[in-house]
Formats: sequence, C-alpha cells, structure tokens
Amino acid sequence: MKLLLIAFDPSEVAQGAGFAQALGQPFDILLLGGEPGEGFGAESCLTASLSEQPPADALASDIAAQCAGYSHIAAVSSMRSKDVLARVAGILDTAMVTDAIGLESPTIFMRPIVAGSAIATVETLASPVVLTVRPAGFPAATAKGSVGTKPVQFSATGNTKRVGGTARSSSRPDLAQARVVVTGGRPLRDAATFEQVIGGLADALGGAVGATRAAVDSGIAPNELQVGQTGKIVAPDLYIAAGVSGSTQHMAGIKDSKLIVAINKDPDAPIFGFADLGIVADLFDAIPEIRSKLGS
Repeated sequence: MKLLLIAFDPSEVAQGAGFAQALGQPFDILLLGGEPGEGFGAESCLTASLSEQPPADALASDIAAQCAGYSHIAAVSSMRSKDVLARVAGILDTAMVTDAIGLESPTIFMRPIVAGSAIATVETLASPVVLTVRPAGFPAATAKGSVGTKPVQFSATGNTKRVGGTARSSSRPDLAQARVVVTGGRPLRDAATFEQVIGGLADALGGAVGATRAAVDSGIAPNELQVGQTGKIVAPDLYIAAGVSGSTQHMAGIKDSKLIVAINKDPDAPIFGFADLGIVADLFDAIPEIRSKLGS
C-alpha cells in the first residue's frame, strides 16, 4: 500500500505529511505549484509545471491519471481540495472521505459531523481511498530531508476555463496556516473599523485576520476571511474572537485551535462555553488595552 499526497503548494506538504506518518505507509508527493522543499519522508515528488491553477474538472483528470498503483490519495482539507478530489474519486469510481481528523486503520477514519458537534467513525470499502484531512488532527511530521523530483505533464483541459480572477495581496500570514488568528464579528460596524481594530491587533501579534459569516454578509470583511463551517477551517496556536457570538457553524471551523480567547460584552454569549479564556468587555475597550500591553 502507498499514499499519493496531493499538494497545491509547498506548505501543504508539511501539513499533509503528518497524516502520511500516522497512516504508516510510504508516500509520494504530487506538487501542483511552487518549488519543492522539504520531503518530510516522501520517497519521491512529482511536479506539475502549471502557469496557473486550472479549474477543478481539468485538474482532476490529470491527477487521476497519476493515481495508478496507489492505495490512498489524500490532500489537506480546503475548498479547492474538496472540489478537485471529489472529481478524482468520481473518475476513479471510488468513495471519498472529507475532513478526516483521525484514523483507526488504513480504511477507518474519524470525521466531524453536525457542524463539528459529533464525530463519526467511517469505514471505506472502496479502493483506492480518496480523502481530505485536517492536519490539526494528526501529529506534526518529524522526518524532513530532501526528496527526488520528477516532472509530469498535465494537459489541464476540461469543460470549463478560467476567464479571470481577483486576489488581494497581503503581508499577513495565510489564514489557514497562521499560528495566531484574530477574528472579528458584526459589531465592528464597517470595513475601516474592522481593519483598524481587528487588523491592528493581528499585526501586533504577527497573525492573520478572520471574520464571521455575519461580518462577511454585512460587507464588513471580504469573503476570503470567513472562518467557520462554510468558510476556512483554522487550527492556530492562539485564536482570538472579538465580538463573536459563537454560533455552531463558526465553532466548527475553530474547534481544533489550541487556545481560544473570547472578547464579548455579553456574558451569556455561547462562545464563552468553548473559550479557554473569556473577557467580558466591549471589544473597543479591550483591544486597545491589549495593544497597549503589547507596546503597539
């Protein structure tokens, strides 16, 4: 048995290698962007030179062509990986497991259900096993070292094509990988206030900025900052939630955070039931005070 770890950029190699280590199988990497770095115990690294990430249907067929001989095909959980790997599973006529956070055997996995309020243990009887994994559920990979590379050719053709795109540049860490995340909710009122208060604290801590769905829907924060079941799943060392009530959907996206700090002036806010540290205060008073203690 052998694993093929799909990585859309080099940072996902380190995140996915923890799952490979827990699985206890030899593995290869299929890197779809960027330059290969540490191998984390991989036997080889297949590299596809893509000028840009093609749509999921075009990418899936090329990935499926590389899957012969592998018992497991996995990627770190994200909107993109779930879109692509679901199509890969369809092409291979096999089943798929999403958001695995643990395993009992090479075919039995644990995954969250009901917005993270319960954990299901599922067994897949299909082969190969296609899955996405949450790296917070597995110990960090210990093996590093270099890995040999082999280029592969992708046709990147499908029934859809990308006609344009927009991206916001930022010097802040990527939200899904940051060690510190500061998230704001609807009480921030407008985009300028959100950036000043939440962005200012995040910058003081060297962290990333997140937002609740309510903040995004209100136009206070851009969609790519949304954290939660329908946004990005995060698992930082420190998660600060300011003006966040703590809906089930939001908590499903942050439950693997090591330390959760909640700032809310409502002492009955549901998030206090999940937080490791709760501050009952107006965020407009608490955050400037925190920043003053940080000397920023």
